[in-house]
Amino acid sequence: MRELVVLGTSSQVPTRTRNHNGYFLRWDGQGLLLDPGEGTQRQMIHAGVATSKVDRICLTHVHGDHCFGLPGVLSRMAVDGVEHHVHLHYPASGEEVVRALVAVAGGGVDLRLHPHGAAGQVADDLEVVALEHRVETYGYRLTEPDGQTMLPDRLAAVGLSGPDVGRLQREGRFGDVRLADVSVPRPGQRFAFVMDTAQCSGAEELAQDADLLVTECTFADEDHELATAYRHLTAGQAGALAGAGGARTLVLTHFSSRYPDVAVLADQARARAGTAEVTAAADLDRFALPPRRRPGAGS
Repeated sequence: MRELVVLGTSSQVPTRTRNHNGYFLRWDGQGLLLDPGEGTQRQMIHAGVATSKVDRICLTHVHGDHCFGLPGVLSRMAVDGVEHHVHLHYPASGEEVVRALVAVAGGGVDLRLHPHGAAGQVADDLEVVALEHRVETYGYRLTEPDGQTMLPDRLAAVGLSGPDVGRLQREGRFGDVRLADVSVPRPGQRFAFVMDTAQCSGAEELAQDADLLVTECTFADEDHELATAYRHLTAGQAGALAGAGGARTLVLTHFSSRYPDVAVLADQARARAGTAEVTAAADLDRFALPPRRRPGAGS
C-alpha cells in the first residue's frame, strides 16, 4: 500500500479544526513520519496509525510546528514497546534542538540519528533537496526505481513463461530474447514533500514528475508580501510548482490560521497547477498515490 495520511495541516499555531503539521506515508513495507508537530501522537490515534508502523522520522527543519511532537511520538513508541530501529533524519544545523527533543522523550527506543548537511540520498530511494527558508531546510523525495512492464503477448510469441521470465528479468537476456523485446519501460512512482520555503530551484526539482506532491500553502496570493517576508509559498506559487513540474496530484497544507476557509487557496493553486489534481488537505485526510503512469506515457 502507498498512502499519505494527513495528521495535521496548520502552520505556526493550531486552530479549532486543524492540528499542527504531521504526515504519515505508507510506502509498501515501510512507514515514514514527516514533520511531527505538537499533538501528533494524538492525531495518530485518531487516524489509526500505530507507532509500530513508523520506521523513519523525517524533519524538514527544526521550527516548532514541524518537530515539537517528536518527544511525544518517541515516548509513545517506548510505551508501545517498539523494538525495531527507528531512523531520524534532520538538517545537521538542528543537531542541538533535535538532541534536546530526543532527551525529553527519555529513551526506550532504538533511535538512529542521521543528520544531513547537503542535498543527496539519505536512505534507499530517499533523498533530500535544499529549500530556502529562514533556517536550514530540506524537502524529501521518495522514488521507486524505474522498472519494466512485461508484455504477455510478446512473451507468448517467443515462447517464454514461468521461471524463464524471471531469469530474463534478472539477466536482461534469455537465449536470443532480450528484455527490451518483450517489455516496455515502467517509470517508478515518486512522492515529494515540500515544506517551508520561498520559491527556489530545490522546490522545483522536488516537484518534477511527482505522482503525489505535498507542499506548503501558507498564504493566499494577495498576501504575497507576507509570504516573501517569511519565506513561504503562496497558493498560486504552490500550484505553479505542480504545473511546471508535471506533478499528477497536489496536496496543499500548512495553512496560516488567518484563513478559516481554505477553499480560496485551493482555487488559486488550481489556476496555475496545469493538469494536476489539487486538494486542500484537512486533518485526517488520506491520499492514495495515483495509479501508475501508463508505460510509455507522459502522464
